[in-house]
Amino acid sequence: MNPGHLLVIPRAHVADVGTDPVVSAAAMTRAAELAADLPAANVITSKGSAATQTVFHLHIHVVPRADGDGLPLPWTPQHNARTRTPMGDQQ
Repeated sequence: MNPGHLLVIPRAHVADVGTDPVVSAAAMTRAAELAADLPAANVITSKGSAATQTVFHLHIHVVPRADGDGLPLPWTPQHNARTRTPMGDQQ
């Protein structure tokens, strides 16, 4: 995704962020500690396939960001412009 991108993955099997709040909180705490050292970052996890989850073991992305890095997220205007055809249909 971007240089320095890392994953926080609990050792205990937890399918997603909503399965075990204690494990999820510990993983999110670690992700927050790592993100605190960065000037800008996205901290991302997904719950369920409708929310783009494809690996059904809790994992939290910590993605370092910088102005103009060009990395779009699925809900950003940059992503929408990239995935639409001239007719406005999704690719």
